[in-house]
Amino acid sequence: MENREQILAAIQGLMVEMFELDKEDITLEARLYQDLDFDSIDAVDMIVRLKEITGKAVKPEDFKTARTIGDVVEAVYKMVNA
Repeated sequence: MENREQILAAIQGLMVEMFELDKEDITLEARLYQDLDFDSIDAVDMIVRLKEITGKAVKPEDFKTARTIGDVVEAVYKMVNA
């Protein structure tokens, strides 16, 4: 996962599998809490999975400000390219 497109695809796959969302709803503009019905438990579950996928230590504070899928993609991008 070096680029944002690969990261978005991985996040889409994760969210479809874990939260039974429709892939077409998981866009960069989609808001986690309003559009995708995310809650804090879902966010923690996703962070744990991202850590497994990337093999990187995930700091929850890196994701605290994430409001959209695009924000999550950006946070993961910075994490894997740090």
